[in-house]
Amino acid sequence: MGFPEERFMRRAIELAIENVRNGGGGPFGAVVVRNGEIVAEGVNLVTASKDPTAHAEVVAIREAARKLGRFELRDCDIYASCEPCPMCLGAIYWARLGRVFYGGSRQDASAAGFDDAFIYEQVGTPREQRRIMAIQMMRQEALEALEAWQRTPDKIPY
Repeated sequence: MGFPEERFMRRAIELAIENVRNGGGGPFGAVVVRNGEIVAEGVNLVTASKDPTAHAEVVAIREAARKLGRFELRDCDIYASCEPCPMCLGAIYWARLGRVFYGGSRQDASAAGFDDAFIYEQVGTPREQRRIMAIQMMRQEALEALEAWQRTPDKIPY
């Protein structure tokens, strides 16, 4: 018998394979685990739901947060059938998950037609040189929202 974590990775991989076979979407699955139990599962639903953010990790994180009734998942780990893309990695950090376990690498995903290398490159590129133009506007007005937040005494920081 291998590491106890293998059963969670096996489940993430199983979800990914089932998703492809069922025509649900991309070949990606993820599970969120807390105290040795699966809290939530997710599969890639991008094409099925017409939602570009419905990656397996994001789906699983959303479900885990809903089930646990909180937005921080510090005491949870995530198991993904493939290395998380930049968006999913951002969601993992925002959720403050404890650890990330993954099966295939981003190079493996690229070989299968899921190449997110350009996104990694874009993040480090100056805004004015990125593929998608980013134009700042109405900064002063937008600062009012941040200032209102800072003045709120009973805010829940995250």
